[in-house]
Amino acid sequence: MARNGVLIMDNGASTIKVGRSNDTEPRIVSNAVVRSKSDRLTFVGHEIENCQDFFGLHYRLPFEKGYLTDWDTEKAIWDKLFSSSGTNVDTRQLSLLVTEPYFNLSSIQETYDQLVFEEYEFDSYFRCTPASLIHHGTLFDEPGLPKPECTLIVDSGFSFTHVIPLIKGEIIWAGVRRIDVGGKLLTNHLKELVSFRHWDMMDQTYIMNDVKEKCCYVSTAFKQDLETCYARPKKNPIVQEYILPDYTSKRGGHIRLPNDDPEASRDLPILSMGNERFSVPEVLFNPSDIGLNQAGLAETIANSISSLQEDLQGMFWGNIGLIGGNVLFPGFEHRLLAELQPLAPAGYEVSLYKEQNPVTQAYQAARIFANSAFYSQKTISRSEYLEGGSHACSRRFGGNWKPTSVEEKVREKERTATEQAEPELGRKASMVKGSRTRRKSTK
Repeated sequence: MARNGVLIMDNGASTIKVGRSNDTEPRIVSNAVVRSKSDRLTFVGHEIENCQDFFGLHYRLPFEKGYLTDWDTEKAIWDKLFSSSGTNVDTRQLSLLVTEPYFNLSSIQETYDQLVFEEYEFDSYFRCTPASLIHHGTLFDEPGLPKPECTLIVDSGFSFTHVIPLIKGEIIWAGVRRIDVGGKLLTNHLKELVSFRHWDMMDQTYIMNDVKEKCCYVSTAFKQDLETCYARPKKNPIVQEYILPDYTSKRGGHIRLPNDDPEASRDLPILSMGNERFSVPEVLFNPSDIGLNQAGLAETIANSISSLQEDLQGMFWGNIGLIGGNVLFPGFEHRLLAELQPLAPAGYEVSLYKEQNPVTQAYQAARIFANSAFYSQKTISRSEYLEGGSHACSRRFGGNWKPTSVEEKVREKERTATEQAEPELGRKASMVKGSRTRRKSTK
């Protein structure tokens, strides 16, 4: 381990969760360069905390479609983050543990390695996906029981929602599934709905993201809630009134509560939220609502588990962990469980695990891993990188999701041999698959 410990960076597309290995809670920093429309100031990373007017902010994001593509922007954010106004660290004295996207491209991984060792000169370094860290954390801990060996992580973040099966902390890439719905898409969808029905809010990303987080929920009775809103559009139990912020008087946006004085907010701009509250998160469970030709979250989880080894599938059904910002929607866990239970084979128990703050779950697991005795065995030192380059990093970190042609041939040979030796098993498996498809179609 480096002389002054480990710096942990859960480098998400929306925010960076950063801290040292002895920090119990991370600092959450915006992973963007933001320009204010009113005062024409530019805020890099954590400097957004100093912004006084959040109307009409222009965002420049280093991530595009889930991958880190704008390295100039990311480097500017990291420079500020490591400076005296940020974490105030000497990178040459630290080891770095940083997360990367799922299915990351090798060219992007090489840029990670170059920036870490050649630009910031970290003493050592470890790079991995967020889900591969969860095994080290406390998400699946049960009193008196060992950690489960087979787990399935649902990571619903800014760009995508991934379903990731793991065995002993190692990702089974053949079973990983992705839904092209994340927090960014949901915020943009809400902006379009509000702009069509109320005011033009297409440039108000910051405010509409706040509206989404404070007002939206996952409905457990979607049709019933929709009928309630249609019957009485302006006066029903679902409608909430969001009072837009007034930054000249330093008043933030908030929900008007039933016991609030109506005279106090009579002349304030109010955004009435009706079926938008539940129709926006509904896209996670029914992407076809906005024209995406993809299965919903419950069906995607079932599809992922069905692709795994049959005698292990029961353990995956019983150990489903939820991480990422979108799982914080009220009703998310209850709705997902209700949709998964009919899809699970008879006799299999479906169990969901979620801790109090799913956003920092990967950071908390990384902190435990960084403080363990075998962390130093997984890292690569700067001297090893200077000798072997990015190839040394890829050999050490592993996690290559691209199967080689030789691996593909071996798997195909094994599949052929299994089908010839066990035709009855193959027939039963196809029958089970057919019954699951029928359940999905009659839902």
